[in-house]
Amino acid sequence: MAFAIDGFDLAAFVAATLAEDLGEGGDVTAEAVIPADARFAGAMATREDIVVAGLPIAQAFFRALDPAVSVEILAEEGARAAAGAVLMRVEGQARALLTAERSALNTVQHLSGIATLTARYVDAMAGTGATLLDTRKTIPGLRRLEKYATRTGGARNHRMGLWDAAMIKDNHVAVAGDIGTAVTRAVAAGIEQVIVEVDRIDQIAPALEAGATHLLLDNMVPEVLREAVALVAGRVPTEASGGVRLDTIRAIAETGVTYVSVGRLTQSAPAADIGLDFVLL
Repeated sequence: MAFAIDGFDLAAFVAATLAEDLGEGGDVTAEAVIPADARFAGAMATREDIVVAGLPIAQAFFRALDPAVSVEILAEEGARAAAGAVLMRVEGQARALLTAERSALNTVQHLSGIATLTARYVDAMAGTGATLLDTRKTIPGLRRLEKYATRTGGARNHRMGLWDAAMIKDNHVAVAGDIGTAVTRAVAAGIEQVIVEVDRIDQIAPALEAGATHLLLDNMVPEVLREAVALVAGRVPTEASGGVRLDTIRAIAETGVTYVSVGRLTQSAPAADIGLDFVLL
């Protein structure tokens, strides 16, 4: 079955990324130094414990420049790979493999880094009953990829964009006048899912009365979160958000919230330490 991410054009992404790297002059180093008929074999391996994400995309980079390349993917997406594990083996035209190397590695390092950090948060809140959500804090142009990586790491996607749900935050309320008015307008517009950010207990009742379908409990300490969850009493899903860290997520998740959202998953994940070594055939 071909690799696919809903709404993501893999061929266009590969073409645009390679075009950015090749520019007008192509890979002048490979063309000057590597004989046209030279062949390489290579192994992509992780130097740290990771959750794997992005290997089929790396394969697409190699195939774009050498359609006859031999690629063996040795780790499944979402698998946990220990330091030293070989993730992929490739064999083909040396120039093509060297030219595609950085784009392939950048992608796997970035996506595996996100998946790995996500899995750490999932592990930290395991058994609490709460579900981890990502956010829209993604690198422009890479949202579909980065949200794929968070899913691969065990999280659930929040909104993909501004179009798939209303999220009423403090600035919307400031313009509308109050939470009740803002929510009423969103409901009247026929929006099915109306998420409302509240940062005080007294905002919960008017939000629910106006028709909120999901409450985002912003920057509340665990004691206040418990009070908020009790007040909501299961009428709508509740989401804890704001400054959540690995060392605080469990206490937050244990308050009874439905979800915990973490912007750090995509905003601050370090790239995974993955290398690709070639040998001349």
